[in-house]
Amino acid sequence: MEAKKAKNRYAAIIEKIFFSKYIKGEEEVAFAREDLVRAAKSLCIELPKNLGDVIYSIRYRTDLPQSILKTQPKGKEWVIEGRGRALYRFHLVTENRIVPNEQLAAIKVPDATPEIVSSYALSDEQALLARVRYNRLLDVFLGVATYSLQNHLRTTVRDLGQVEIDEIYVGIDKRGVQFVLPVQAKGGADQLSVVQAKQDMACCHEKFPNLVCRAISAQFISANLIALFELAIDDGMVKIVEEKHYRLVPGNQITTEDLKTYASR
Repeated sequence: MEAKKAKNRYAAIIEKIFFSKYIKGEEEVAFAREDLVRAAKSLCIELPKNLGDVIYSIRYRTDLPQSILKTQPKGKEWVIEGRGRALYRFHLVTENRIVPNEQLAAIKVPDATPEIVSSYALSDEQALLARVRYNRLLDVFLGVATYSLQNHLRTTVRDLGQVEIDEIYVGIDKRGVQFVLPVQAKGGADQLSVVQAKQDMACCHEKFPNLVCRAISAQFISANLIALFELAIDDGMVKIVEEKHYRLVPGNQITTEDLKTYASR
């Protein structure tokens, strides 16, 4: 019930801001964090202590209000982007989704997640990051030795403002090439975001200019089935470079036939 109230509250605030600044035909609607306060005050809505949760919720957990969606021309959609410290914009972009391919065959991997970790994971996102980490799925996916550097790296990026990367890895391949690997993880009803992917890449290019950036997105398809994507920016849009699905299973559930299938692909 509280989550539903927050959703409705946030949607009303975003709707108020959008239509107070929107001009028909424009593809950008700029606003600032202070506009959240003003909109909430005019609507007699109590804001959360963390104002950023309003933006995060609309970006990743819920759709924009229908009244805003109705202003989208065919093939375009509104996204909310950072434009500097406490500055944002609604930006009309070509529709761009990162969703698992339901027709893709899954690869079985022996589940190395400690049971005590699985038992006490506090959220889908944290559980997903833990499973990726303990099963070394980035190494398997990329063919690179990778090492977790930091969880929830929160920093500022020029022209974007504050960004947060779910987890960031560094890695090295057999030739000695070194990589920085920002990982976006989503579980439950949360959606993978092209906006976050762009921010992750921009952050890594600024903070780690000497490393090759390979952006990764991870999504729970089901409790033990994980989709991994490598992403890149092509012609201004986030595109999928590669996608694999990994099913975490007890080792004795990987059969000789499974191994023969993987060897022949």
